[in-house]
Amino acid sequence: MKHVQFDSTNALCGLTFIALGCFFVYQCLNLELGTAFRMGPGYFPLILAAILTLLGVVVLVQAMRVEGEPMGPLALRGMLFILPAPVFFGLTVRGLGFVPSLFFTALIAAFASSRMKPGMALALAAAITVFSAAVFSYALGLPFERFGPWTRL
Repeated sequence: MKHVQFDSTNALCGLTFIALGCFFVYQCLNLELGTAFRMGPGYFPLILAAILTLLGVVVLVQAMRVEGEPMGPLALRGMLFILPAPVFFGLTVRGLGFVPSLFFTALIAAFASSRMKPGMALALAAAITVFSAAVFSYALGLPFERFGPWTRL
């Protein structure tokens, strides 16, 4: 009898993708879909949710074909810094403005690595902020406030 190979980490990821994809497919069915030429508000999210579900099936099938390494410890430090960073950006971009909000978001995310030193984190956050402001604000001319009402005295 042949031994069945199984990668539990990828199987868990595949099942998560399938569950999220099915949830969003269900949510999209409450929206008007329209057609490919006249897309309604639910059309594009439905396509993305279906792709996510299909990707989950592919990952799950691949997990059944190969034996994976055992799941290592969770990177709690990474989760504690990476996950709140975009939330912080979303909550502060209108009040602080693009530049300060992006700077602090990059600074928060930089500390996800235990090897990151404060000086390097400040330099990295400043470089990301300058580059992003140059590209999105000046080069592309996107209409957002560089400095919001919370930064004005």
